[in-house]
Amino acid sequence: MKTKKAFILLNGSEPSSLPNLTKYDIVCAIDGAYNHFEAINIVPDLVTGDFDSINTIPTTVEVIKTPNQEFTDFEKALQILKHRGFSHVDVYGGSGKEHDHFLGNISTALQWKMGLTISFFDDFGKYLFIEESIVINNVKGKNISLIPFPTANGIVTKGLKFPLNNETLSFGERIGTRNIAIEESVFIAFDNGELLVYISHK
Repeated sequence: MKTKKAFILLNGSEPSSLPNLTKYDIVCAIDGAYNHFEAINIVPDLVTGDFDSINTIPTTVEVIKTPNQEFTDFEKALQILKHRGFSHVDVYGGSGKEHDHFLGNISTALQWKMGLTISFFDDFGKYLFIEESIVINNVKGKNISLIPFPTANGIVTKGLKFPLNNETLSFGERIGTRNIAIEESVFIAFDNGELLVYISHK
């Protein structure tokens, strides 16, 4: 069965570049993020949100207004995508500007971790919540950070300058920022808890 992959542009800091959008099954602009698409002449497949920050609501693409204030526009977009059978979501514009939005997006990704594979990208790197283990390729020389939410136990890594061997990270006590990949492939595993992994682009 083909994996359905979605692209989402949120209304955070505008990315300096975008990936090849043709590799996605759907391209979504969330509320005011459509302003950026419009400025660079990109037509998304779906525009959704409560439309409190969009300049012009398009008439030639699918538009879903989601006024329910119990959820963020990002959460409501994920609900739509999950209902349509999408399993992987790449998110741009999730950081920058107002930091409470960034923290809210991280919280939303954690809530949806069991239902969707969500990866965030910005001009500096990529970050995602991982399952029990992951192998990250082509990362030699890049910064790798491990951030527990709030605790991750039994962490084991291979290919990092400062390896972890069955160790615990806990927010407010010890976290694993600014490690460095010394191999092209890095292995990360943990027993339980929640772990956000950040990989720098350079």
